[in-house]
Order: sequence, then structure tokens, then C-alpha cells
Amino acid sequence: MRLAFWLSIFLLIYVYGGFSVLVIIVGRLRQRHVRKQEITPTMSLIIAAYNEEESIAARIDNALKLDYPAEALQIIVASDGSDDSTNSIVAGYADSRVQLLELPRRGKIHALNDAVKHATGEILVFSDANSMYDAQALRMLSRNFAEAQVGGVAGNTIYTKLSKSDSSSQGEDLYWSYDKWLKEMESLTGSIISAHGAIYAIRRELYRPISDSAVTDDFAISTLVIEQGYRLVFESEARAYEPPLPAAEREFRRKVRLMTRGFRSVLLRKALLNPFRYGFYSLELFTHKVLRRLVPCILFVLFVSSVALQSSGMIYVAAAAGQMIFYLLAGFGYVLRGQKLGKLKFLYIPFFYCLANFAAFVAMIKVLQGHQIERWQPQRTVSSA
Repeated sequence: MRLAFWLSIFLLIYVYGGFSVLVIIVGRLRQRHVRKQEITPTMSLIIAAYNEEESIAARIDNALKLDYPAEALQIIVASDGSDDSTNSIVAGYADSRVQLLELPRRGKIHALNDAVKHATGEILVFSDANSMYDAQALRMLSRNFAEAQVGGVAGNTIYTKLSKSDSSSQGEDLYWSYDKWLKEMESLTGSIISAHGAIYAIRRELYRPISDSAVTDDFAISTLVIEQGYRLVFESEARAYEPPLPAAEREFRRKVRLMTRGFRSVLLRKALLNPFRYGFYSLELFTHKVLRRLVPCILFVLFVSSVALQSSGMIYVAAAAGQMIFYLLAGFGYVLRGQKLGKLKFLYIPFFYCLANFAAFVAMIKVLQGHQIERWQPQRTVSSA
């Protein structure tokens, strides 16, 4: 029990603190800055859509207003079997840059594969249907490709504030603030772990069709560049804006779905876990996508061992009491999530932390049961049914 307790403590410290320190140290030693230049290669902006009638017009309007040479930009909307007015809205655009692909309902990965076949740009840019880009976003992405070793660039996703959101959106915002800081540090080591679906780009020649429709598309596609020996870097000035989900229950379902796909994605890219070939990146990937997802199991072992060892010393009593108080605060955070009091940090941080880890636990069980999520159902702040 003592070994289990202290090993759990060590792993948690490493995951939430030690790993970040290690990334900073390696980044400071390597200093792999990107040599950026103002270039404008041809780009294909690919937007996968399923029943996005509420947001697709705003998305296209935003894309058409971007500060990028019109002759160098192609906009492809890959409609994955949409049965609302998404297709008619896209077809209504007279601008030749906007192209609609009406596809049967097969899943997002297949829609993206088909879109790439129609893409003419040297650079493929992938976007969510509800993402709004800063006017300079494409220029900020493109300047990184002036360095030949850069195969992919992840942009900076910023979650906008919603007045009707409960406290889970604040927890999500706090997490992404940390994640973006970590991506900046990871870029200096060579590559970040993966990109976020709202805004990222890769060289067209590095794209390979993804056959497994039950994986996370942004992870599977962005890590292609690393698998082929290129860098995947973070560009903080390439900004995309998305609204967070306004309710904890919807956020929980989204996390379960993403993490279930995420576990399968790591299996798809398991070769990247070989440190003899991919070096420090393999440790980054293992820590972030494997060990961090196992935190619910570590927390369970820590709680059981600390309770069992209470008679062995005050440190174990304090550990057990501290965990009980933390989970009690998380419970209050859940109950008060829609209230002003629930948006206090000492409540929404424990609540969001427990929500995320319980989602990881549920996802892990689903993967062990062989559960696959092949169809995608976007969770938006407005209904897209």
C-alpha cells in the first residue's frame, strides 16, 4: 500500500508539474525556433460539415473576408450527408472560391479524405464549421512553412465567453490556457503533440488518407507530419474563435466521445511511441495522451491507499482528508455550476477536473469494451439537428 501511495503521488506530480518542467528544460536546450517569412502559398481551406445550417454561412463569410490573396485560396465545404439546409446555403455562394462537396453520410474522416482529393492548394488548412478566424490567421499559418522542415502548423484556438454558460466553460478555458502555453514550450523542443481541429494546416504532399473512421481526425492528420519526419509547430498569432459548450452535460459527452476516439488514435499512431526513432516527442506523446488519460486509475489507487494507511501516520490522514475535501468541493461545484457562486475558482476547478477525469475513465472503459464512434454529431451552442 505504501508503494502504491507514493507511486501515485510521484505520477501525479510528474503529469501535472514535472512534465511541464521537463519540456521547458528540453526547449531551452534545443531552442528550435521556426525561421518565419512572409509567403503566400496556395491554400485549400477544408470545412467538414454535418447539419451546420446555423453556422455555415457565417463560417464561409468569415473565410471570404480573410486577408489572403483571393487567387491563392480555395474553400471546400465537405458536407457529410447533411439533411438540413447546409448544402443549399453553401451552393448559394457565387464566389468561385467556394466549392461544395455533397457526400453520403460516412463520417468526418471520409469527408476530409474526399475533400483533400479535390484540394488544389499546396497547404491544406482544416477548420471546424463553427470556427471564426482572425483576419490574419492564414498569413500567420503560412509564414511557418517558409522553413522546409515544418510540415504542419497548429493555430491558436480561443474560446469566447457565453453569458449563459455554466462553470464548466470556465474550467475548459482555464485548461486551454495551460495547453496553449505548453504548446509554445513544446514547439521549442521540435514538435507539439498534435493540433486542435479549429485551425491547423499541413503540407498537401504529407497527407495520407485515414482509413479508421473511429479516430480523432485532428490528431490523426496532424501527427502524419511527425510520422514522416517533419515538424508540427504552434503559431499563437493564427487565432480562431469558438464558443464553448454552455452545459456540463454536453461537455461531458463531448469529452467522452473525443477521448474514446483519442485512445484509438494513439493506437493508430503507436509507432510514434518509439523513442529510438522519435526521441523526446515519444515521451511527450506518452505523457499527454496515455499517462494523463490513466489519471483516473491513479487517483483511485491514491484514494484507496491513503484511506487504508491512515493508521500509519498523519501524512496519510492528511492525504485522505485532502482528497475528500477536494471531491466534496467538486460536488458542490457541480450542484452550483449554473449559479454565480459556482463560478468561483475553488469550486469550478475541482468540478471541471473531476468531470474531465470521469470522462477519461468512461472513455477508457468504452475502448476496452471495443466501442467505436464512427459517426460524428457536432455539439454546438445552437442546435444543428
